[in-house]
Amino acid sequence: MMKAVVITTPGGPEVLKLLEVADPELKEDEVLIKVAATALNRADTLQRKGAYPPPPGSSPYLGLECSGTIEAVGEHVSRWQVGDRVCALLSGGGYAEKVAVPAGQVFPVPPGISLKDAASFPEVACTVWSTVFMMSRLSAGESFLVHGGSSGIGTFAIQIAKYQGVRVFVTAGSEEKLAVCKELGADVCINYKTEDFVARVKEETGGKGVDVILDSIGASYFRRNLDSLNFDGRLFVIGMLGGAVTEIDLRVVLSRRLTIQAAGLRYRSPENKAEIAREVENNVWPAIVAGRVKTVIYKSFPLSEAAEAHRLMESSQHIGKILLVA
Repeated sequence: MMKAVVITTPGGPEVLKLLEVADPELKEDEVLIKVAATALNRADTLQRKGAYPPPPGSSPYLGLECSGTIEAVGEHVSRWQVGDRVCALLSGGGYAEKVAVPAGQVFPVPPGISLKDAASFPEVACTVWSTVFMMSRLSAGESFLVHGGSSGIGTFAIQIAKYQGVRVFVTAGSEEKLAVCKELGADVCINYKTEDFVARVKEETGGKGVDVILDSIGASYFRRNLDSLNFDGRLFVIGMLGGAVTEIDLRVVLSRRLTIQAAGLRYRSPENKAEIAREVENNVWPAIVAGRVKTVIYKSFPLSEAAEAHRLMESSQHIGKILLVA
């Protein structure tokens, strides 16, 4: 048996309870990790409300990433050994003392990063690398706008984009959040509560717009995002905090040769996740080792205080990642 945070019924943060549950079953291509820490993601709050079910066959528990020590390896696993210090991308199950995960979604803890803090990397690194770099092909000399610059995704995206030689624009909702974004390397920081981000982007780019936008807002920003893009610009949508349904003027897309993409990580196949993980290890891990991409951790809670951690995330007062420590 092990302890895990269980959604006792769909609802608010108070439905999360730490209970005794059965250990995960280990498949032949998986490793069993004794969890040191997991990190919160917006998706966790949606799953808690009953709006984001885990993929079939996945752990029923919350948690899309973790760090810890390998306790057992499946018979088809060759790279990892018992005792290895790792972090991993999960399709669920991080809010627990143990989790089983396909070996291809496991990373070594980067040198210089503590075991606990390593839990803050897998989900943001895989999300940003797969969307912004692998699919939108952001490259050196281009410009990039990330909405919610002070979020876990945002704080990571700023740093990895700067490392790649990109000019970075961010939006955030307070001067304190914008100051952190600037400190992380953002070139243009826009307070979306007091400024029109389209006008500011146009002003800062000589009327052209940015090359790539990473957006977690969705419908309410859709038209304005298109208006903020340069010719051959790419919009990537990874969230719908501002709604899911919108209208599109295809003339805008056609006249400026725009690309609109959307994707999540969770429902991708294990093979696809493994491919992303290897790309991340080859391209992002060196930046972490070089000290060019740092963890931004706002607060850590014990597993038993998962409800409190969810309240903090939903208040949007945090900057960077929120951890749960097993």
